[in-house]
Amino acid sequence: MRQAVLQNLDSSIQTDQFLLNMGPQHPSTHGVLRVLLELDGERIKRSVPDLGYLHRGTEKIAEYRTYNQIIPLTDRLDYVSAMANNYAFVRTVEKLLQLKVPDRAEFVRTIVAEVQRIVNHLFWLGTQALDIGAMSVFFYTFREREELLDIFEILCGARLTTNYYRVGGVESDMPQHVIDRLYKFVETFEGHIQEYNTLLETNRIWLARTKNIAVITGEDAINFGLSGPTLRGSGIPYDLRKFEPYGAYDQVEFDVPVGQNGDIYDRYWIRIEEMRQSAKIIRQCLDKLPNGPIMTDDHKVSFPEKGNVMHNMETLIHHFLLVVHGFNVPPGDTYCGTETPKGELGFYIVSDGSGKPYRMKIRAPSFVNMGAFDFMAKGYMIADIITIFGTYDIVMGECDR
Repeated sequence: MRQAVLQNLDSSIQTDQFLLNMGPQHPSTHGVLRVLLELDGERIKRSVPDLGYLHRGTEKIAEYRTYNQIIPLTDRLDYVSAMANNYAFVRTVEKLLQLKVPDRAEFVRTIVAEVQRIVNHLFWLGTQALDIGAMSVFFYTFREREELLDIFEILCGARLTTNYYRVGGVESDMPQHVIDRLYKFVETFEGHIQEYNTLLETNRIWLARTKNIAVITGEDAINFGLSGPTLRGSGIPYDLRKFEPYGAYDQVEFDVPVGQNGDIYDRYWIRIEEMRQSAKIIRQCLDKLPNGPIMTDDHKVSFPEKGNVMHNMETLIHHFLLVVHGFNVPPGDTYCGTETPKGELGFYIVSDGSGKPYRMKIRAPSFVNMGAFDFMAKGYMIADIITIFGTYDIVMGECDR
């Protein structure tokens, strides 16, 4: 199929070749992305992404912040999946500290991570459909998204740039009424997914705009370093929740959906199936949710439990230093990858033994996935370019950092 598309470039129709700037001031380039398009008529011969318009120096700023102060910086990376960013960062610090997280905290973290996955995919589905021209789907998906954002607001007081995860656990426990609301949500969610599919699954315009568009094989996807639904759409069943289990993922059952054709439609189908699997994971975690603390009892990184009397000067000094200077991390370096909704989000941290990272590097899936953009867009029509943007589910805050 891809070869047939590329052969169309040699059409007998005489066309002019020209350059076209698309973005950064464009409503459908997912933030501030500029792409330099080289066109032959309406066919794309070359597409060069020009990144960095939303660069905020997150990695360098982190070197001047304590580890707890860095957590709010991660909210602003992928601002559609802030909880997932928090999770990825605190897991990396915990790996450096060799810190044991309590069982209840691990289950709560897993629940919130999967709620965030559903929130992300609902946002993606609504905006991808909107980009293609289907407005109704946007309102349907945001109906469920609002319900889940209400839960985020209860947990941490924020709806978008949330801040709930902590090194060693979570900021607060999950109250019973939130657990009840999540049970109710997962019971009705399958019916809502069917509503989305009724509007899209066999819609001839949706099929024409997604089937056999931006095709990439599994081998090419691996060579470009793709991850997440973009990789799994090409038939590669790679998911860190299965290959390197963390949280409570090794205590629940779920499937990893994979595509066959590696086109935009397969990547749409995978995100639909992932929402089903996320609902399944949430239900199992709620059923198995253990009692116990939601924060580690290691006082190197956490305060004494509420009600404990700070009875000596040593404890008072420790409390003061923890508030003002944070905690120290042993010298060393580590990389930790987490399966976020967009793919593998990884943090590489080098510690010099102080309370701040000596160096921090972020492996942003939006940035890595954009490396295949020219390859996947070549030979298709200029009308397909926005659909190809959308298939990555990129957020430029994460891409540019």
